[in-house]
Amino acid sequence: MTECSQSGFTFAGHFSRRVEASFDAGSMTSDAGGLLLRETDRRLNLLSRLSACFLDGRNPSMIKHAVPEMVAQRVYGLILGYEDLNDHEQIRRDPVLQVLAGKRDVNEPLAGKSTLNRLESGGPPDRYKKILCRPEMIDELLVTLFLESFDAAPAEIVLDLDTTDLELHGGQEGRFFHGYYDEYCYLPLYIFCGEHLLCVRLRQANIDAAAGSLAEVERIVAQIRACWPQTRIILRGDSGFSRDELMTWCEQQNHVHYVFGMARNERLRRIIGSALAEADVLYRETLRPSRVFTEFAHATTTGSWSRQRRVVAKAEHIAGKENPRYVVTSLDAAEWPAQRLYEELYCARGDMENRIKEQYQLFAGRVSTETMRANQLRLYLSAMAYTLVTGLRRLGLRATELARAEAATIRTRLFKIGALVRVSVRRIWLSMASSYPWQPLFEQVWTNLRC
Repeated sequence: MTECSQSGFTFAGHFSRRVEASFDAGSMTSDAGGLLLRETDRRLNLLSRLSACFLDGRNPSMIKHAVPEMVAQRVYGLILGYEDLNDHEQIRRDPVLQVLAGKRDVNEPLAGKSTLNRLESGGPPDRYKKILCRPEMIDELLVTLFLESFDAAPAEIVLDLDTTDLELHGGQEGRFFHGYYDEYCYLPLYIFCGEHLLCVRLRQANIDAAAGSLAEVERIVAQIRACWPQTRIILRGDSGFSRDELMTWCEQQNHVHYVFGMARNERLRRIIGSALAEADVLYRETLRPSRVFTEFAHATTTGSWSRQRRVVAKAEHIAGKENPRYVVTSLDAAEWPAQRLYEELYCARGDMENRIKEQYQLFAGRVSTETMRANQLRLYLSAMAYTLVTGLRRLGLRATELARAEAATIRTRLFKIGALVRVSVRRIWLSMASSYPWQPLFEQVWTNLRC
């Protein structure tokens, strides 16, 4: 939004024409496309349910900014590209953001950075922080939104588990130097099903990658089972999750399976030695990367596994060197032969990496507050922003050129539209830029959302 100003500027133009500019256009916005987000939320009923996950201990007679308004302001702000609370000191007067947040009087600004900070950093209520977040309700809401995205129970779903590093630059609670990432960081756990985010759990970095994952899986599976009792569930993850505790739990459950990567070691290499030799021969004959798949029953020599399990191995030669990979699974060989299991099922987990990268486009890496509780809430807000964008993709962008676009691309093409804002007693009118290049796409999305 820009403020009116009497200042004028003169620039040299082409063909001897003088270019003059001044801040006198009146009330304007650069985020007119954000109206599509409000229509998406109308379909999902996301933000009102997210607001219900907060307890407001303030005196009702003295409240100027309600929790639903602040939560909406923060989530919409992340989607529109405003990562920092300081940004809200300027955009709190933007008429489109006021409309999105549900502000009744657009002449009154939205919450400022200090008020939003008290919302985010609230822990046990005290004199200054009286808004309490209930994480267990947000966890349940993420799974509920996933379940509601299906018209009928699927026969099978795959839950992807992975971790990432959130770099720290200050003295935040729980900071730890991680040798692999070579930085002070947090190590959050993410669980996805396709593009749907089911869990984001902030953790310290001085733990095993799978730490706490069983509790999250148990919670999510129980909620899914209550709605879809016959759906088969497959857990998928890299070698950080091939832990006996998690695999044993899956084996004891009905219709819960797993496919996890395994770290390479010399004992496994010796087991598949003949397959590696065959792959080497193929490489020498063709001078192209060659793969040979094999499988065997395996139990660790250290006793870290309670039983033998099926291991699928990819014996590969690339550029003249060995590149073996191993996967442990509970899936039957008749249903999932070795090569198909690895190439079609296990390798498909690579798409989750894209989903995690998309969290950064919605500023999940902004964990700069003092406490882990506050930084966890920031992850929740980014997760809800992502879920709202996912809903827009599913409901509004279907069968369009942006049907699989990432959040940053959608932001640039659909939300960043300049508009002149006129406010009357009964309506707010946005005159969007005539030069906006994707008008047909915008109209199609709007039509899809109104169906």
